[in-house]
Amino acid sequence: MKRKLLIRDLTLRDGQQSLFATRMTQAQVDRVLPYYKEANFYALEVWGGAIPDSVMRYLNENPWERLETIKEAIGDVSKLTALSRGRNLFGYNPYPDEVIEGFNRNAVKSGIGIMRIFDALNDVENMKSTIKFVKKNGGIADCTICYTVDPKFKTKDHVKALLHSKLLPHNIFTDEYFVDKAKELESLGADMVSVKDMAGLIPPNRTARIIKKLKETLTIPVDFHTHCTPGFGLASTLMSIINGVDIVDTSIWCFAGGPAAPSFEIIQLFCNKLNIDTGVNLDAVVKINNELKEIRKELAPFDSYQDRIPIDFDITKDKLPAEIEKLFEDAILYAQTGKQAELLEACYQIEKYFNFPEPDENVKFAEIPGGMYTNMLAQLKQLKLEALLPRVLEIIPTVRLAAGCPPLVTPTSQIVGVQAVNCVIDENKGMPYYTTKSIQFVNLVKGSYGKTPIPINPEFRLKIAGVKEETPYNPSYHRKPENPIFEEYGGVKLANNEKEELLLELFPSVANKYLKDKIEEKYLAEIYCVEEEKRKKIEEEKAKYAHLTPEEKEQRLLHGLYNYNWTTFGKYE
Repeated sequence: MKRKLLIRDLTLRDGQQSLFATRMTQAQVDRVLPYYKEANFYALEVWGGAIPDSVMRYLNENPWERLETIKEAIGDVSKLTALSRGRNLFGYNPYPDEVIEGFNRNAVKSGIGIMRIFDALNDVENMKSTIKFVKKNGGIADCTICYTVDPKFKTKDHVKALLHSKLLPHNIFTDEYFVDKAKELESLGADMVSVKDMAGLIPPNRTARIIKKLKETLTIPVDFHTHCTPGFGLASTLMSIINGVDIVDTSIWCFAGGPAAPSFEIIQLFCNKLNIDTGVNLDAVVKINNELKEIRKELAPFDSYQDRIPIDFDITKDKLPAEIEKLFEDAILYAQTGKQAELLEACYQIEKYFNFPEPDENVKFAEIPGGMYTNMLAQLKQLKLEALLPRVLEIIPTVRLAAGCPPLVTPTSQIVGVQAVNCVIDENKGMPYYTTKSIQFVNLVKGSYGKTPIPINPEFRLKIAGVKEETPYNPSYHRKPENPIFEEYGGVKLANNEKEELLLELFPSVANKYLKDKIEEKYLAEIYCVEEEKRKKIEEEKAKYAHLTPEEKEQRLLHGLYNYNWTTFGKYE
């Protein structure tokens, strides 16, 4: 009997977000939905992450309508998945329980079957309310442990610390750390646990150890999620399969590789050789990819990898050269025997053959997420200070350690990255570190985001946030955003229902503009319809009297025989 492996497809959320800045329109999504209904994936990640913000900000579309449209098309064939940052939901700010409850209730009602819940600090306290509300409304709570690595200090940093009779911390994020977090989440009611490696930093042998321990410890399914940015993604996903993972996350061919997840088709080829059944309809996958190939061309302005688009490949009929077939077999053998270097090389050659993007060596060396790296570089370029990037990379471990060693995952990766840039700019101006600090960094150090993996020095907290004691988020400080009435548009409210109110809560500035623009468009459309109706009636009236001479028209106007006024028709039409 074949072993079963479930596949969560990330194409419509993580795939397009990682490769094309979340610019896929509703019309483009609609083109692939009929094929997805045939494909029989276990789950489709279609919402959350950057989707709600981006579809309003860049596409002038309604995020709730996107979710509901997909649900209507897919039905119950595949479970729809969303990504949520627990208490932070989608933003950088924590929210009170009433907002979290309203969001999760409406998300499940609109079609979400699985809510993937993570916290940027791996603080399970920040996940409790979302777990409760998802389950209460009939959804599946997919609780995430965010993979990260210890700060990477240079030898001189260790020497400097020793001179001050200190040891720099190490062995913070051990295998046991992740397993203990997973056990805690299971005890809180998690229906499944995901290892979420958004930076793609987990190497194959570490993957093997963690997945094996999770499978030995937990009674619920385990999912593995990674990215291919530094070159570990494909090999580590294969290693997770070899070690008994229940679900893996993949993207379809044209939306896979590089900063995105591994390709489903390559994983399927491995499964074929391992006698594993994914249950996916491969004919439907080919149809999806054919459409995605055209959509990728349409998204070219947002595609940073146009020179590394994977070659055409039809998994249902194309044969691989013998040497590539052997690479697949070798990779399996290396994974089974724990030969990490050989496994990585075999997977690298496989991806190279198919023309997927090469590993990003900068990200691999710095051991930070690709998005964090590019954001820091963009911040420096804007100031014409890109030459300072090596120094920024050098001090990231110091900034991260001072802030309690948060995992490098959104939003903490961006908070630490921005602060590292600020520190180096301060240094470049001859000023002390932390002269310039973001409000997000202040809140992180203060304790507003939750408990950090290691304690923050109270003196440092006092310096940055003005308090010595950890100060958690206080929901009593939360204020609902204003919901003004626009008299000029017929006396309508900015947000007219709970879903629109939630958009204002979660994306204040973006939703404000989006909702106001929609009100204005509707109002102008209604005016246009009224004016168009008037114009048609006038044209009909004019047609009745087209045979009259100007003098006869004037006589009729004088005697009130026209239904419309003089200015409408003009004196001598």
